[in-house]
Amino acid sequence: MTPAQADTRFPVGASLVPAALSRDPYPVFRRLQAEEPVSWVPALGMWYVTRHEDCRRVLLDDDAFTTVSPHSLIQATFGQQVLSSDGSLHSRYKSAVRKGFLPGALRSTVEPRIEVLARALVDEFAGQGACELRASFASRLPVQTMLVLVGLPLSEEPRLRAWYDRFERALANFERDDGVARAATAAVAEFHAFLADYMHAFAAQPGEGLLSLLVNAPAGQRLDDDEIRRNVSIIFFGGISTVEALMLNTLYALDLHPEARARVVADPALLPAAIDETMRWLSPVQSATRHVTREVELHGVRLQPGDTVNCMLAAANRDPRVFAAPERFDIDRPEVGQHLGFAVGPHHCLGFHLARAEARIALEVICSRLADWRIEPAARCAPEGYEFRQPARLPLCWTVE
Repeated sequence: MTPAQADTRFPVGASLVPAALSRDPYPVFRRLQAEEPVSWVPALGMWYVTRHEDCRRVLLDDDAFTTVSPHSLIQATFGQQVLSSDGSLHSRYKSAVRKGFLPGALRSTVEPRIEVLARALVDEFAGQGACELRASFASRLPVQTMLVLVGLPLSEEPRLRAWYDRFERALANFERDDGVARAATAAVAEFHAFLADYMHAFAAQPGEGLLSLLVNAPAGQRLDDDEIRRNVSIIFFGGISTVEALMLNTLYALDLHPEARARVVADPALLPAAIDETMRWLSPVQSATRHVTREVELHGVRLQPGDTVNCMLAAANRDPRVFAAPERFDIDRPEVGQHLGFAVGPHHCLGFHLARAEARIALEVICSRLADWRIEPAARCAPEGYEFRQPARLPLCWTVE
């Protein structure tokens, strides 16, 4: 498609730039849903799909829309793994790693550790009356949780955080900046070497956690060493990015809605509803990318093999065809379970049980230890990001008793 054709057929998409989407994408999403539900975005070289029904259709149809493509940022960064494979290979990868994410196993082994970790982090700043919560808590707890899940020592946290930051920049690198890609490639190589040392140790002496489980799987079910490293790499990334943003975004949303905040602090049983509504109203992950395998027509637009389609989850989650008064944050919303924050279909988020549990436990600890918490009004920092969306800083204050 030529720029002239894009300007004529898709004027809203033709005018989009990532910087505008980063600041406030929701007015743009409303226009796209109303005027161009399937729209060409030349600045990113891809199609945007913004209506809830259409996003579900694309995500559920892994025959016409695949995650496997040389244009996939996830595949370019991490190689082939559970998020960039389909069919029998995807099933094999998912079967191998699923045991580490079963709700029963999480409740008995990982969730008690999360509470201990969360309380220890809050202990470090509870007596100060104020802190920047992203650096002090939200960016640390998910890394520590993933170390526990995989079975690695907490002392590795600083190295994991540095690698993660380079991974995140690469997966939002729609402009294809070579420097960002090279930095991520180097980080992946370093991370793989790091994992190889622990894999060797677990082969000699099995331990707890997902990595030992994968290394010591029965011969007929075991992934090879490179497959283990690739899959653990993407699991680490996914287990950090969404949860950090989910904690920050939930606190931000509750602070903007004092009545909801008061209810949640008084009754922590409301936290799961607040977390789900945050996943809808302020989606941490804004999109899910797929690649067209055969010609498909969607709203009169003929998508061609090789085209890239971005299902805008954040737009779908505010689609008025599904959600009443979608711009309103409402922890009593009856239809909140229809949000697509964790995607849907074969690539529905593997760790969604863990993400929900971790966010709930973290916020329970904060609400119990810092009961009158609030964001410093003068320092409030709005969420931003057109792929991963969260506040860059979250300055909290509270009364020290």
